[in-house]
Amino acid sequence: MAVVIASDLGKDIAGEPLLRGISFKLERRDRMTLSGRNGAGKTTLLRMLSGEASVDFGELVLAKDTKIALHDQRPPRDLDLTLREYVLTGARELVAIEQELAALEAAMADGAHDDATLGRYAQAQARLEHAGGYGWRERALSSLNGLGFRDVADLDRSLKTFSGGELTRASLGRALAGGPDLLLLDEPTNHLDIESLEWLEQHLASLDAAVVLVAHDRWFLEAVGTSVLELEAGRGKFFKGPWHAWRREKAAQDLALGRAIERQQAEIERLERFVTRFRAGTRARQAQSRAKKLAKMDRINQSRLAPNGGAALEFAFKPPERSGRVVFELENGHVQVGERVLLDDAELWLERGEHVTLVGPNGAGKTTLIETLAGLRELNDGLARSASSGPVVTGKLRTGHNVKVGFLSQHAEELSAGTARTVLEATTHLTRLTPNQARGLLGRFMFSGEEAEKPLEALSGGERRRLSLAILVQSGANLLILDEPTNHLDLESREALEQALNEFTGSLLLVSHDRALLDAVGRRTVAIEDRTLHSYLGGWPEYVRVREESERAAAAKKTGQKNAVAAPAAKASTRSAQPAKTARTAPPANPREQQRLESEIEAAEAALKAVEDELADPAAWSSPGRNARATARHEEAKRAVEELYERWERIAG
Repeated sequence: MAVVIASDLGKDIAGEPLLRGISFKLERRDRMTLSGRNGAGKTTLLRMLSGEASVDFGELVLAKDTKIALHDQRPPRDLDLTLREYVLTGARELVAIEQELAALEAAMADGAHDDATLGRYAQAQARLEHAGGYGWRERALSSLNGLGFRDVADLDRSLKTFSGGELTRASLGRALAGGPDLLLLDEPTNHLDIESLEWLEQHLASLDAAVVLVAHDRWFLEAVGTSVLELEAGRGKFFKGPWHAWRREKAAQDLALGRAIERQQAEIERLERFVTRFRAGTRARQAQSRAKKLAKMDRINQSRLAPNGGAALEFAFKPPERSGRVVFELENGHVQVGERVLLDDAELWLERGEHVTLVGPNGAGKTTLIETLAGLRELNDGLARSASSGPVVTGKLRTGHNVKVGFLSQHAEELSAGTARTVLEATTHLTRLTPNQARGLLGRFMFSGEEAEKPLEALSGGERRRLSLAILVQSGANLLILDEPTNHLDLESREALEQALNEFTGSLLLVSHDRALLDAVGRRTVAIEDRTLHSYLGGWPEYVRVREESERAAAAKKTGQKNAVAAPAAKASTRSAQPAKTARTAPPANPREQQRLESEIEAAEAALKAVEDELADPAAWSSPGRNARATARHEEAKRAVEELYERWERIAG
């Protein structure tokens, strides 16, 4: 049975049409993702579904007694509540049932045993049992643990003591608490670390509810979504299937649309030439007829090919100057906040041209560490500890020759430096470009014309991030240290950043919760584990594989199944994603054969990448036959790489 049916919905804002023709049907366990540029109406549609915004046209039908929960980016209103009280306000119906049961029990204790009282009690009891029984509070509050509130004492803290990011997570916990039938989520991945993201993916997949969500995290969309509603030019287009299948379909449609535009443009030019040439003379009547045909022609909107109304972010970093082989090396790193030790005896190094990702839970010290490496925090040489309530970092840091650092902060604090008031002033101040040169740079980051004169305080989060990227690109740094660079960026801008970082030939240290970016950019992963740093060769998927194997081994050890995991654990320890120090020092059993295999692996991986590049082109799957051939080549290339790694493992011992 459908939870919600939308038929030809429409919405006007300030008398102008925002949405038209929005139609879809969702049943329980359907999870629809909304896609569209900023300002396309995604948040407005969520509020229409929740009842917070009116439906101006069409019909919206909800199943009887449907419970709706909306999580958006607005902070809680009543900050005097505790976290526990706030989250339970998301389950007011259950609280009301409990209160009704308590009142009826009190009445029955006073002698009210009439049929009406007993019937009301039985009905209330049934409603509570249907919602999961008396354990609903524990289940509601347990979601907070998955969202990163792992200290029980947090439950009784006042909301006013939490940060903005923590309040956003609390709002998400509140939306989950009441067991809604229709769950509406606007950017639920904001302020979640990777562990919480993975928990949320599993939780949403297990919910017996219909879900509509807006998100920019590509891995999250792929893991959660079962359908896509694309909002484009005020219209809605529904696609049944996972997110990657929709992207593939959309790429094919854009390719076909581009060809149609080219054909139409050629026809327009041909007609215009005819009209111009024969406007007067013996063929004037024919020219007039073709002029009418030109006027009536329904011209294809070319802005449909660009996600932002005709503009799209596209940039590249400058070729960097060559640095020393070792870019930096940190020894005996120690990060402490008050009495709490975040990192101890940590070692971190970066070599020229390396792209390294730094991962770990929220609050583990990632930002403090990279700010120290970028020279924005003081590093005490030695074992001195401070009683200061702020972070204190000690250790020994060596920086290589000719290293020029470019730092991108999580909240674009670098834009606040100096007295600049506008986008153009900030750019000229931080890049030393002339105003005309600065305008040229800003145009590449979608600040054209009057946009360059926008006040800094009026910029959205996405605009601030684009401005920070423009300044970073102009810096010419050969070491990029980036803290959550995809914050506030839409999907297309994230992909543009991903491409630019992939093409960057300098050194990169990246902190991000965007697993698609970690996967695309990282070549070595440094993880904060057990209050120190562990380095793993390989990108995000390799690190996840090792982590999962370690977790399985630990679980099996607890149940006494040591023999069952001995072989996989031994195999895992020799794979490419093993700790990098071990990989550097393990002596090979047959150096010559191992070197030959490593060369073959490198060639096989290059061949695999070439096939994957072909598959990224929509032309590779433009027909069933071409799709089958490309898929077969991809599987063969993957198998060749895996077989070579297995042979390498055997001789590496």
